[in-house]
Amino acid sequence: MHEETVLITGANRGLGRELARQYAASGSRVLACCRDLHAASPIAGNVLWRALDTGNEESITALAHELHGEAIDILVNNAAQRGDRGGLDALRTDDFLATLRVNTLGPLLMVKAFLPHLARGRRRIVANVSSRAGSVAEGLDADGDYAYRCSKAALNIATAKLAFDHGLIFLALHPGWVKTDMGGAEAQVPVTASAQGLRSVIDTAGPEMSGSFHDFTGTPIAW
Repeated sequence: MHEETVLITGANRGLGRELARQYAASGSRVLACCRDLHAASPIAGNVLWRALDTGNEESITALAHELHGEAIDILVNNAAQRGDRGGLDALRTDDFLATLRVNTLGPLLMVKAFLPHLARGRRRIVANVSSRAGSVAEGLDADGDYAYRCSKAALNIATAKLAFDHGLIFLALHPGWVKTDMGGAEAQVPVTASAQGLRSVIDTAGPEMSGSFHDFTGTPIAW
């Protein structure tokens, strides 16, 4: 039996780092990816750091080539950027497109590049870290965040479409309002609790859950 391998993007800080730490502590082999390896500090366990910019297709393709022939059981598309937090008046084309590139196109390109690796794995799960902010039914509030909301809504339909088209398990997951740099000072969910919850949802996911949208407690979220 091969050792479970988990590839995590944006693993150098926040939720991605905590997921990498917890998976490694549980005995998994972790491919921890981030743009700048100089920003990565050691994590105990079988953790291999790899350079990856999910906003750059060449970077994604290069890593897939480097890992050619390897099996990946779980791919966690965690890397994201917030984008401008203002309202419509603050909307800028370059910021909007950059946010879409990282938050929506990046995960799609990761799946495209790593389908052969996932096919070799036993679990064959892709967990897209989304957000309730991308839910049309539940994600509206007074904040702006046009780029972020649109990018996560697009990621949600991408998850459902991937599940429709391919025989793997694809999940859209809301981690909660997590106490990280991105979540901000008012965030409510400790990063350890969010990571534990996400891992629990991933660990119990079967084919019947593919294409679904849940939060870190396992509660379904309306599209």
